[in-house]
Amino acid sequence: MKKAILKLRDGKEFEGIAFGADTSSALGELVFNTGIPGYQEILTDPSYAGQIVLLTSPMIGNYGAADTDNESDGIKASALVVRKLYRGPVMQDRITLDDFMKKHNVRGIEGVDTRAITLHLREHGSQNAVIFYPEEREEAEKLLSSFPEITERDLIDGVSVKKAIYNPDLGTGFTKAPGKPLKHIAMVDYGIKRSIIDNFYKVGAAVTLFPHTVKAEEILAANPDALFLSNGPGDPALLHDAVELVRKLIGKLPIEGICLGHQIITIAIGGKTEKMKFGHHGSNHPVRDTLTGKTFVTAQNHGFMTSKDSLPKTTSIWFTNANDGTIEGLYDETLNVRSVQFHPEAAPGPEDALWIFRTFMEKAR
Repeated sequence: MKKAILKLRDGKEFEGIAFGADTSSALGELVFNTGIPGYQEILTDPSYAGQIVLLTSPMIGNYGAADTDNESDGIKASALVVRKLYRGPVMQDRITLDDFMKKHNVRGIEGVDTRAITLHLREHGSQNAVIFYPEEREEAEKLLSSFPEITERDLIDGVSVKKAIYNPDLGTGFTKAPGKPLKHIAMVDYGIKRSIIDNFYKVGAAVTLFPHTVKAEEILAANPDALFLSNGPGDPALLHDAVELVRKLIGKLPIEGICLGHQIITIAIGGKTEKMKFGHHGSNHPVRDTLTGKTFVTAQNHGFMTSKDSLPKTTSIWFTNANDGTIEGLYDETLNVRSVQFHPEAAPGPEDALWIFRTFMEKAR
């Protein structure tokens, strides 16, 4: 086993043991995720592009990994930090998490005090970090000092499809589109999770998945019943083309969004977004529905949020976070837009919010 070091931008260091791929130093914004199961879905979620993920659960890897659980074509997180890596046997059709990390050429570190790191991030905020071997220190510290903040990095091009795809084949283990779709949803891919597409299939939608470079005219030419904006990584304030796309299509199509898509809608209708201190990452976040008063548990992964006082008068708050009161969803009947900040597809996470997909379908024209 080889010694490795996790160093944060503010100088805090933690020593541990390397696992996964024997790559060069791993850089990214360090965030913590409070979920217990679902490490593979987390690692392969494109929303984590550009980030090092720390998992607060004390042992990770117990059930191995299989490609059928991937939320994209591979690991999108920059690196993984865990307290203890399970190194025992796994089921015959699965590989160990260590081998999964090697397969996708991603570095990890175990044996560090993840509780102490989490508390440090809660106090000082998410920040850039690097994982390196001792002999790489000089170069790693140089890289960390010059590495751009997440607010300066447009990460979408690396996670979006390059051309339009009708009813994407999601691979083994995912539901295929129904024979006769009830509605046609035009999706813009900013780093979409497979389970989001799968859940639209389950409620009877046909899907055309467009690259993030799509123009409004191309969307309208496909004659969809609604426009959907996906989740994805990074700062929505950098996505000027995405915001302009939505502005051009407001009033022409119902517009829906999840996570980054929600943030893009926020800006497009005249609101603002802001960076959170350490964000919401996990599968145990309570959200309150302002229309019904009900509270349910959700999966979340975002470091930016809608600013409360920035929304136009016609826009209503659909959901709020029961822990900190932040906005978790919007609707505007005048503009025909509706969005949620959390991840309702339950991959990983509870299934409390799966009904959101039925609501999106009902609001399509």
